[in-house]
Amino acid sequence: MGDADRPEGLIEGARPGSDGESHGILIVDDEPGILESLELTLGADYRVFTAATGEEGLAVLEREDIALIITDQVLPSMSGVEFLERAIERRPNAIRMMLTGYADIGSLARAVNEGRIYRYLAKPWEPDEVRLNVKRALEAYELTGRNTELAAALADANARLRAENLYLRREVERKYAFDQILGASPAMNRVFEVMEKVAETDATVLIRGETGTGKDLVARAIHYSGPRKELRFVAQNCAALPDTLLESELFGHVRGAFTGAHADKKGLFEVAHRGTVFLDEVGETHPGMQVRLLRVLQDGEIRPLGSSETRKVDVRILAATNRDLRKEVEAGRFREDLYYRLRVVEIDMPPLRERREDIPVLAHAFLDRSSRRMGRELKGFTNAAIDRLTGYPWPGNVRELENEIERIAALAGRADTVGVEMLSEHIRGAPPAPLPVGDGSMAFGADLNTAVDALKRRMLQDAIRETGSKTRAAEKLGIPRQSLQKMMKRLGIQDVGDS
Repeated sequence: MGDADRPEGLIEGARPGSDGESHGILIVDDEPGILESLELTLGADYRVFTAATGEEGLAVLEREDIALIITDQVLPSMSGVEFLERAIERRPNAIRMMLTGYADIGSLARAVNEGRIYRYLAKPWEPDEVRLNVKRALEAYELTGRNTELAAALADANARLRAENLYLRREVERKYAFDQILGASPAMNRVFEVMEKVAETDATVLIRGETGTGKDLVARAIHYSGPRKELRFVAQNCAALPDTLLESELFGHVRGAFTGAHADKKGLFEVAHRGTVFLDEVGETHPGMQVRLLRVLQDGEIRPLGSSETRKVDVRILAATNRDLRKEVEAGRFREDLYYRLRVVEIDMPPLRERREDIPVLAHAFLDRSSRRMGRELKGFTNAAIDRLTGYPWPGNVRELENEIERIAALAGRADTVGVEMLSEHIRGAPPAPLPVGDGSMAFGADLNTAVDALKRRMLQDAIRETGSKTRAAEKLGIPRQSLQKMMKRLGIQDVGDS
């Protein structure tokens, strides 16, 4: 029946489903007159299916998409409530309505509770009343369907978000894992040994070393390998802010604590509750700040700037400095009690000039990274370039080396190998690293491992130069070809092809 043919005042049916098809309605009653009457009342707007028994109704539910079930309270072989209970198993989302010819409150209560009916219709009924109730029931059905779809979409989005968060966390953990801190020198092996032991604990760690030695990487690796790795890691450079701002940044402040404090603000110690706070350049803090840091370490308490209230925090503290804090204590510039609280475990980061054997490994790793990022085709260094890099003292340590390699990659153009001419002028002028002289005696100042690596490098270079191939060089040296390749890579020797 179209809108033009619909009698005035007749209630329009519910909108079709999202697929454009009219909603399906199942009517179950053993009186043919009632089935015919309801079918005439609703048939113009919906797909109506009828059944005289509960069994017939269940069969319809098995094969048809039914949005609304209307059933009599009394059926031949089962009650209307029993039928609705079984219908729920087949069409759990269908709206359920019941016809009743008498006001049996107990039966109606059972129908509402066990059959989970939406509404009951008393006999006899008015057609407009039936249409209105059916329309509202199907609107509820549509709303439930949309809510179910939204809930499913939200669950899917949450699952993807959790997966992405897990992926990102794993990426962070991998980025700051121990194996991302490169080095095989004895000095670095000692650092790794202490890191592995202390990461499993909640001990406070003081990391000492010159600028650029990687103290922040060590701190992050300890956190992301420890029991608090699922929680926050926050870092603050204590030399980067003036005293008042640093105090506010670490401990927070209340509104009106100072000019510009328009609202309360949590400090990093509260933000990182149950996580880790990394205090970089802690040796630059002033005496008042040192007292407040001592209180956090001793009592786990902070007091926001401008507040009289103390708050409990549970954080692990990692600290770093490029100063000799013992000398700072002797000079009266650093509190002795704070010094001993910070140095529960000390890790000394060696400067790059004291682990020169790590320079080729670091240089190749930085070159690979920079080449990928900048779209270059750089594969390695000439032996002369490695010698210059190894001989330079690197006052800026690993950070300076990384910046130098990044500069090389940026200016490399189409080059595939880094030669001496591509190095910065001050590095090109560096003397080659100390090497053993011809009679095997060690150059002055070289430790045993440095001398051994230098000797290996010289022997491999000489053998390759004399034989012209890795295979014949390995035979000359009496080692497997695979071992020669591994040593070449570790020592930063330029690869050669076999003739």
